[in-house]
Amino acid sequence: MRAESKIIPPKIPAPLSPGVFAGVVLGATAIGVGATIFFFNPGTHAFYPVCIFHSLTGLNCPGCGMTRALHGLLHGNLMLALKDNALFVASLAAAAAWSVRIAVRKMRNQPVNLKIPAKFLWLLLVLAILFGVFRNLPGFEWLSP
Repeated sequence: MRAESKIIPPKIPAPLSPGVFAGVVLGATAIGVGATIFFFNPGTHAFYPVCIFHSLTGLNCPGCGMTRALHGLLHGNLMLALKDNALFVASLAAAAAWSVRIAVRKMRNQPVNLKIPAKFLWLLLVLAILFGVFRNLPGFEWLSP
């Protein structure tokens, strides 16, 4: 009897986990959006979305000026970014600090809790509403873009 050689099929690599896939898609999207905002100034190009609240009321919502603020940050102009939307710049700084905290805890093999307390979310909502109100009041024009 002669020994028959068995053909072993190639090993099929495991697909990316949903978390890794989502991270890759989110990262690619962030890079694409960042590149678009970097190369095309929102103040001079008309293809960016228009704020519906501002169009209907003439008032500035808490988000008005965020795209221009991000453009300023990407070009290293912190003062222009703060003038366009100070709440957005402060939120980015807080998100960066939270991300660094999580990364440090992961590097130290400490447990990471990604849950955001409801009290904190309510506080953010109140801050956004107050920011939206104050930036439309006389005397607080420095908060408007």
